[in-house]
Parts: sequence; C-alpha cells; structure tokens
Amino acid sequence: MSTDDVPISEDEAPVETVSFPFDRMTVQRFRETFPRARWNDALCAWTVPGKTARRRIDRWLAHEATRTDLFATEKGRDAYAFEPILSPYLDVIKTGFRIRTPFSRTVVDELRQVPFARWNGELRVWEVPFASYDELQHRWDAIEAAAKRAEPEERRKRAEARKGTEEEAKAKSRSAERKRHRLPVPSDDLPPLDRPVATSAYGIVVITDVTGEIVDPDPVCEFYPDVGHDHVWANWRLPTLEELVHTWPAKTVAGEHDRKRGWWQPDIEELREARRTARSRERRKSR
Repeated sequence: MSTDDVPISEDEAPVETVSFPFDRMTVQRFRETFPRARWNDALCAWTVPGKTARRRIDRWLAHEATRTDLFATEKGRDAYAFEPILSPYLDVIKTGFRIRTPFSRTVVDELRQVPFARWNGELRVWEVPFASYDELQHRWDAIEAAAKRAEPEERRKRAEARKGTEEEAKAKSRSAERKRHRLPVPSDDLPPLDRPVATSAYGIVVITDVTGEIVDPDPVCEFYPDVGHDHVWANWRLPTLEELVHTWPAKTVAGEHDRKRGWWQPDIEELREARRTARSRERRKSR
C-alpha cells in the first residue's frame, strides 16, 4: 500500500513544499534527509509532511545554500548589479534578497518555483539567494503585478468599480447562498453524514444532515449547474483540522460522474490543500 493511500497521522498532518534546481546529488541528499518526501507534479515541488517540516526544510536549504557554487552566487550578484530589480517589494541583504508583499496566492506560487527561495516566518518575508537571481528576475513581472493587485487600496478600487454592476450583484448572490450552508444532493445517492466529503460548490465540507426538502432548480441553477428535480437540500459545515487529518483519501481522482453528482471522497491532494486551509483558519481563531 502506498503511503499516499493511508491517513496521515496527527503528528504528520502539516505538509510543506520545497523546490530547488534539479541535480542528482542534491536530490539524493534531499531524499536522505527527508525520506518521506514526495514529488508533486501539480506544484512542481517536493512535499514534506510533519509539524516540524518547515523548520527542517529551512535548515536544509540554508545548508545547501552554503554548498552552492560560488561562481553562481557571484554571477547572481553581477547580474543584479548590471540589471537590478527596482521595486518597493524587494530589499537586498548580505546573502541575497528579501521579498515582502501583501498576501497573494500568485506571489506564493511564483516564489515556490524559484530555486532555494524560502519563507522566513519570523520576519514574514521570502528570502532568495543571489544564485537564484536569474529565475527571480524571470518571474518578477508576475510577482510584482500580483503584489500590486493585492494592495488594500487596489482591492478597494476594484470593489468601488464593481458597485452597482451585474458582477457585484452576482457576487452578493453567491455570498448569500454560501451563508445558507446548504447543498443540493441527489435523493437516491446521498453523501455520508459527519464525514468530510469533497464538493463541486464548496470544496471539502462535512454534511451535518439531509433535510429532505425538495430543491426547486430554477432559483439556484446559477450556483449549482447540475441540480435537478430529484435533488434535496443537505446542510453542511467546514471540517476541523482533526477531521481532515483522520480522513481516508480516495485512491483515484474523482471522475465526471462524481463531479456531476456534486460530492465525492477527496483524494490526497485535495485533503492536503484542505488541511493547509484548516490549519491557517484555526491559527487565526487561536489568535
């Protein structure tokens, strides 16, 4: 049985990612340090489970950075001196660069592709060595554009521009429907209760009960395209991190039938993403 086919224990619940330039010896050292690491094609990165994974990855990256060819570091310094990135989001430090932006998923995804880039949780900045400057420069336009869009003032302007538009009306309708915490499900193929399931509409949720009330498709078909007269309403809530940790993943990705039905057993990648989201949500609550 593959390790991806069994539930991850609570101690292993967090899953962190790391990327670095491909080199046979580097990969070998990495696998020796992190024997449970797995390559993720979708993220183009390695995933490492464990509550201390982030600290261990950072230590490994720092150690590997000291092994980086001095020529590559000097080449990065020279490249920056010749064609610097001039941006309020980037600062130069002794070992390379620090990048501080408003939160943006695009920024995170782009920086994860930069070799040896790492998140400094204490300072809340990304750090990139000089040796990775070429790749950072290659991705900088996308990083800076996403950071600017994530600025509070820019978000406010977009919100103002949407006022009174059809887009705003649809967004309000979607938000109001989500707040109802209900989901149409086939009356002859009901999801299990009190167990995390993946849904087309709201990601992974826990179905708390099925009301039996028949769905009128016309008013809600905008939100649930596959809803029919044979559907009934079910109530849902967000799952806890503990529930997600102990959920058994599906061995295969959900097919077309499952997605049209509206719910399915989540696979390991869906669970990992949901665990990261739940962990962040519970951290915010604890603060």
